[in-house]
Amino acid sequence: MHAGHADPPRAGEGVKAAAAGAPSPACGGGSGWGQGVDVLELHGDLPVEQQSRVLQPGDGNRRRVVLATNVAESSVTLPGVRVVIDSGLAREPRFDPNSGFSRLDVVAVSQASADQRAGRAGRVAEGFAYRLWPQSQRLEPQRRPEIAQVELAGLALELAAWGQSDLRFVDAPPPGALAAARDLLQRLGAIDTGPHPNPPPHAGEGAVTLTVTGRRMLKLGTHPRLAAMLLAARDDAERALACDLAALVEARDPLRARNDGWRARWLALVAFRAGRNDPDAHRGGLAAIDAAARQWRLRSDAKAPPPGGVPAHALGDLLAHAFPDRIGHVHPRDPQRYALANGRMARIADDSTLRGEPWIVASELRFEAKDSLVLRGAAVDEARLRADFAPRFVERDEVRWDAGKRALVAERVRRFDGIVLDARPAGRVDGALAARALTDAVAELGLDALPWSDGLRQWRARAQSLRAWMPELALPDLSDAVLLASREAWLLPLFEGGTRIDALSSEAFAEGLRAQLDWPLRQQVDALAPARIVVPSGLERRIEYALAHDGAPEAPVLAVKLQELFGLAETPRIADGRIPLTLHLLSPAGRPLQVTQDLRGFWDRTYPDVRKEMKGRYPKHPWPDDPWNAIATHRAKPRGT
Repeated sequence: MHAGHADPPRAGEGVKAAAAGAPSPACGGGSGWGQGVDVLELHGDLPVEQQSRVLQPGDGNRRRVVLATNVAESSVTLPGVRVVIDSGLAREPRFDPNSGFSRLDVVAVSQASADQRAGRAGRVAEGFAYRLWPQSQRLEPQRRPEIAQVELAGLALELAAWGQSDLRFVDAPPPGALAAARDLLQRLGAIDTGPHPNPPPHAGEGAVTLTVTGRRMLKLGTHPRLAAMLLAARDDAERALACDLAALVEARDPLRARNDGWRARWLALVAFRAGRNDPDAHRGGLAAIDAAARQWRLRSDAKAPPPGGVPAHALGDLLAHAFPDRIGHVHPRDPQRYALANGRMARIADDSTLRGEPWIVASELRFEAKDSLVLRGAAVDEARLRADFAPRFVERDEVRWDAGKRALVAERVRRFDGIVLDARPAGRVDGALAARALTDAVAELGLDALPWSDGLRQWRARAQSLRAWMPELALPDLSDAVLLASREAWLLPLFEGGTRIDALSSEAFAEGLRAQLDWPLRQQVDALAPARIVVPSGLERRIEYALAHDGAPEAPVLAVKLQELFGLAETPRIADGRIPLTLHLLSPAGRPLQVTQDLRGFWDRTYPDVRKEMKGRYPKHPWPDDPWNAIATHRAKPRGT
């Protein structure tokens, strides 16, 4: 809120920050909001004439109170403003996963916005800023970039039109949000990610191309979901109905009573146009929706007047084109649950107007831990669905992994997109489908489901450790995440001809994993991160390698009896001398005596004490005074010595 006053400023220089909750000087004198006060609004939806009125100097004898939104944070100067009352709130666009659109949401302002608002009070002279939040409340320093918190389907459509997918942004769009936007555009039929015969110039490697439908959607200049619905209309009368739906979807709910059906909202709009009063509806909201629908009819060139009545499924038949990912089919054993085309589940409320409908489209969902709740939806006619979405109805043989049976199941499946409509046993398992199903099962079960041997785990740890220690070797990444992501390339061939995970032999699995490194790199691993090392006793001892939870290599360990290292002065090292081994020096019984990476220091400082204590406990084993020149051995002393 900005309060303008013609009197001189109260005191001070520039802007004075007043305590939260203090009375505003602009409201003093007990005059209230009666005579002598002009109350003006300033927000982006006002006509230009009304916005201009706020920018004009007022009568010097009248107080002016300007009720403003975030638009007042701009560089515009409001004449006569000496006092700012800042609520500390702002309406900013946020992605609403329930509706699939970006909506204006009320959030706390950033510190930068609060400073900008306070500056309005001191733009022409000293003034006051009253902040209506406690001083203890900490604000974010800056607003988050809008691109990081809104739905990006419109941006993805524009990028496809430009033919460039790797533009340099000041703030890059989040990869996950951009991928989700492109997935939606594919469902809407707006883009194609397959090979293009004539790719646009300068198209990046991951570029997508617009379809004919996508170009028509772009011309409508609205959200791709709504554009797809408007373009799906079969005739002019249906296009007029689509305009009503577009206006309803974008607007605030005009009904006071909670109701999950779009038909009730549309009928309230029809009644408003006919001059009938609906006690459960907001007339002002319906008037705004009617005006918006009129604009939609002009933009989409709909010649027919708005309809006064339509078949029961007509609304859902159109909304399905805006929300193809949220088309739902009733669960065969639970009439309140619906399987959605995107593979998720949703439920309707006990008193839902959609109860009993075999097909619905859920335009608004509240995402919950188990099943999403349908907040807004409409019934869909199956015949229209089969006509408009024919390619998504498929029947094929599928092989899947049954976790309960720990076996493959072959079925003849009828689907609509991600919804299984029917599944029957298919008999013999197709080999290619079986291999793919087993490969996907590993993604679900994890790599531990594969036949790892201790030696193979050590080999991977050696390769991963050497990759970190000597990056110049350019060893491939063998982490769990990378192996799972690339499983089709290396694991799928290993399952060919198999029908069970445990049928994969440990030898075949080991060879398939090691094949990720070519022969020269495998030799480098064996030479620079050896599995075993020869100690002074003449025997080979194993080196233990391990990786931390974050994948970083831990120090390699050589566990060896102390007597086997007599005569060795320096700690053994691997990886071309870069990495010292951690020595676990053991007693003759194999119990640890010392852990060190400084063998020379152990001989000099610690060994005399160890010798004194152990000589009596293990008299049959050598404990020489001079370990530097003693003969290393893994045996006890000969009898009689």
